[in-house]
Amino acid sequence: MSKLVELFCDVDDFCKVFIPQWRKQLLEDGTRKRQKEGQREGQMTTYEIMTIVVSFHMSYYRDFKNYSLGYVSLVYKNAFPNLLNYTRF
Repeated sequence: MSKLVELFCDVDDFCKVFIPQWRKQLLEDGTRKRQKEGQREGQMTTYEIMTIVVSFHMSYYRDFKNYSLGYVSLVYKNAFPNLLNYTRF
């Protein structure tokens, strides 16, 4: 679990720098888009999603479905209270 916390902190630090710069670089097509200030209740944050994806690539699992269903939903259930099921992920 401590490696998950370390990974989450690294992803969080990266996202705090990257996402604002990335949003500045986005091209707009002229249509007005809603900016999300906060996440709706029941949704995972970008940091949580990226942490799970990076941890999948660091694991020995060959496909994300088995990793999500067989590992994340069992082992990390308490770490991610708003964990999406595999089909929503």
